[in-house]
Amino acid sequence: MKVLLAIDGSPCSLAAVKEVGSRHWPEGTVVRLFAAVTTWFPSIPDPLLIGAAMYRDLIETERIRLDKLVESTAAELRKSAAGKILRIETTVVDGSPKEGIVEEAEKWAADLILIGSHGYGNVKRFMLGSVSQAVATHAPCSVEIVRASQRAQEQVD
Repeated sequence: MKVLLAIDGSPCSLAAVKEVGSRHWPEGTVVRLFAAVTTWFPSIPDPLLIGAAMYRDLIETERIRLDKLVESTAAELRKSAAGKILRIETTVVDGSPKEGIVEEAEKWAADLILIGSHGYGNVKRFMLGSVSQAVATHAPCSVEIVRASQRAQEQVD
C-alpha cells in the first residue's frame, strides 16, 4: 500500500501524522511525507525587483522549514509502533499544495492520501481556499481528511 501524507506543520497536519502512527498498516506499506513550498506575496508592480528578491528569500526560508519538518516528522514516525513496519520516504516540491498533492499522488500511484483539515469557516475557506477539499475533489485515489481537536484548531485561528 502507498500512502501519501501531506503535511505543513499545522496542528491539523500533525493530527494526520498521529493518525498514521497509531494505525496497524499492512506489511510493506510505504508512507511518503509530502510538503509543498509556497508562500503568498502580493501581486503589485515592482520595477526595481525588490519584491522579487524578497519573494525568493521567503521561498527559500519556507523550503528550509519544510525540509526540516518532513525529516523530523519521518524520524518521529519511525519511532512509533507503526513506524516499525512502515517504509517512510520524504519529498518537498515547489508549488501549490492543492496541485502538488494531486500530481504527486498521480505520479507515485498512491493508494491513499491523508491530509489534515483546518476546519475554516465559510469566509476563511472562501478567502484562502480549501486544500483538503480540492484534493478530495481531484485526487486519483481515496482521500482521508483528518481533523485536529477543537483546542488545536483554535490555536490555528
